[in-house]
Amino acid sequence: MSEFHMPSLGADMESGTLVEWNVQPGDRVERGQIVCVVETQKGAIDVEIWESGIVERLAVEEGQKVPVGEVLAVIRGAGEEAGKETPAGQPTPAPVPDASGPGQRLRISPAARKRADELGLDPANLTGSGSDGSITLADVEQAAATPEPEPEAPAPQTPAGRPTAGHEAHAAMRQAIAAAMTRSKREIPHYYLGNTLCVEPALSWLAAYNGERSVAERLIFPVLQLRAVAMALQEVPALNGWFIDGTLRAAEGVHLGVAIALRGGGLVAPALHDADRLAPDAMMAALRDLLTRARQDRLRSSELTDAGLTVTNLGDLGVDSVQGVIYPPQVALVGFGRTAERPWVRDGQVVAAPCLQVSLAADHRVTDGAIGARFLARLTDLLTEPDRLWPP
Repeated sequence: MSEFHMPSLGADMESGTLVEWNVQPGDRVERGQIVCVVETQKGAIDVEIWESGIVERLAVEEGQKVPVGEVLAVIRGAGEEAGKETPAGQPTPAPVPDASGPGQRLRISPAARKRADELGLDPANLTGSGSDGSITLADVEQAAATPEPEPEAPAPQTPAGRPTAGHEAHAAMRQAIAAAMTRSKREIPHYYLGNTLCVEPALSWLAAYNGERSVAERLIFPVLQLRAVAMALQEVPALNGWFIDGTLRAAEGVHLGVAIALRGGGLVAPALHDADRLAPDAMMAALRDLLTRARQDRLRSSELTDAGLTVTNLGDLGVDSVQGVIYPPQVALVGFGRTAERPWVRDGQVVAAPCLQVSLAADHRVTDGAIGARFLARLTDLLTEPDRLWPP
């Protein structure tokens, strides 16, 4: 038997609330399968399991707040015998019948019922995708993300001074961000480097690439930026990892945290996995999927723990440059500003050219300026010679 524990989904996460089980005792699970949903200060996270087996028992009920490291479930491996009896009080969460009107009953999980109430949705109007047509938390979130067109209605009133669920979630996220950034500036000796580069070659490459594709198939410039960062990390891996227990723990792959501003306020930085191995179209699809799920509160636990370096891009907001704060325990952050026409010297002549500023914030406990400069030089080379981003 092995134990499945509450994972740490952020630098300052101490506990999370298990809001929904996607499995029950006796179910077979595979490595990487999403088995539960955990609510944290940064939203609802789909939690994956990292070993295959049979669910022997669930140790936590839906709605229960659980400290990081606490046992969530017991998994029986291949060849192991099932227990002769289950422990007393074992929770077996499952969708339960819930009356929705006279003579009408439906099946909906407690977590889905709670979320529907928060969003003001009538479960009787939802379509369930669970067993026997039961309504799951995912069904509720999907309904909220794609509402049917209807006339504008006044927002429901709340008692004076009492925050709504949305306000509470936003406040919790701001607290989590404040804690992480305070820890970062307190513990991490930042050093900053920057460079200004002409991106005319990259924009020309992008225009040629998109010219042969439909609007839905086109790349956006941040895809090239992320690719350049990923390839630069191949050459300078010292910036890709985490400072833990006084030493650098290198990341096993190039998984880039992508800073995403949420519509309700706050931000998250989930990992774009294997950014150094994705073809252009695959990277665009992965980025689009990440943006969509981040704004629907449907991120996965691995996406909040795997990033070895974070990239933030504020150019679309008109920012010229970014001097970012490292997200601990990561050791570096790359920031991109806006692309704008600026004076540039070409062949001895001053011309107007599309330029942008890129910055690096790095942890001086792990690297020095020479290493950071080598990284920025490689990043600059890749964006000024874009044919090297995806070599034949």
